[in-house]
Amino acid sequence: MSKTSQTLYPTPFSRAYWRDAAAELSDTRVLVFAALMIALRVALKGLGIPLAPNLKINIAFFVNALGAMVFGPVVAVVAACVSDTLGCLIFPSGPYFFPYILEEIAGSLIFALFLYRAKVTPLRVTLSRFSICFFVNILLHAPITYWYYQLVLGKSYVLFQLPHILKNLFFFPIESVLLTLFLHVMIPVAYRLGLVYDSGQSVKFQKRQLAVLAALFLAGAVSVFAYLGYYYNTTSLSASYSPQERYEVNRSMEDVVAGDVPAEPGQTTVCVVESAYRKFLSHQVTYTVAVYTVDPQALGQSAAEALDSYRGLSKSKAAAEPALTRIATATVVRQEPDGAVLSLSVVPDGPETGK
Repeated sequence: MSKTSQTLYPTPFSRAYWRDAAAELSDTRVLVFAALMIALRVALKGLGIPLAPNLKINIAFFVNALGAMVFGPVVAVVAACVSDTLGCLIFPSGPYFFPYILEEIAGSLIFALFLYRAKVTPLRVTLSRFSICFFVNILLHAPITYWYYQLVLGKSYVLFQLPHILKNLFFFPIESVLLTLFLHVMIPVAYRLGLVYDSGQSVKFQKRQLAVLAALFLAGAVSVFAYLGYYYNTTSLSASYSPQERYEVNRSMEDVVAGDVPAEPGQTTVCVVESAYRKFLSHQVTYTVAVYTVDPQALGQSAAEALDSYRGLSKSKAAAEPALTRIATATVVRQEPDGAVLSLSVVPDGPETGK
């Protein structure tokens, strides 16, 4: 590996550091290694370590950190641009929005500034991961996503969302510990291959460092549980229902509240789930259900088909449907997935709350 020097730098704030970083662009071995890291980042982009429902640690950042440590900030910026573009082309997850590439560039650059041509220590690794979680995943991500929602989706977006902030801050200790362990294994291998000039001695764990990492990991685990408790208490499952799931759960609620609704004889009723909150570490789900009567004239000849369309409505669409008149609100506590009803209460809606 032909490089201008084998110097390790205490900080990236020197001409020699950036001269060596720029020289990596002319090193064939570095470029081949960068191509390998790009391929791995693209392949691993959607994979993660599951911690709980709706929570996983993406593992692509391990590859990102290793690559940035080897080829430095200049190549890291180029690699980030290529991997982000390829990832969007091969694994599209929605409309392409160019400014998101800034997050990939910033994350790779931060890893390089902390790890390239440096004596890698657990403190450096921890600071690099914290900087990405705070400056990139929170401060940079918020305005870009706000812009994306406004320009591409035409929707409103809260600039700083508390769940997103909490998740990144809570994940940071766990991710720091895992990344330190990963680099503890990989740096000696990279050193023997001549890819880095730090033998990895500084990243070996001392008793004090082990205690700090253990404390960080424990703090992260406790924080994740706190986040999950917050998530389950404030996030309705109904918001993520597919059309088929919405129809099925609305239909099942009709069977649950049958006989308890204040409907007139002969009236046709439908139920619409307005919210569904699941207790953390429990299978109990509390449903808030709006009970409506259906205007007979709206049913027409194809009564069954019309009823099915009403049973698939969401909260907002049901409230705006002129053929439906709200008559009651039901609260159902059910054990999932077997559907056993633990409690049921039905409160008739007065003239001021009904439609």
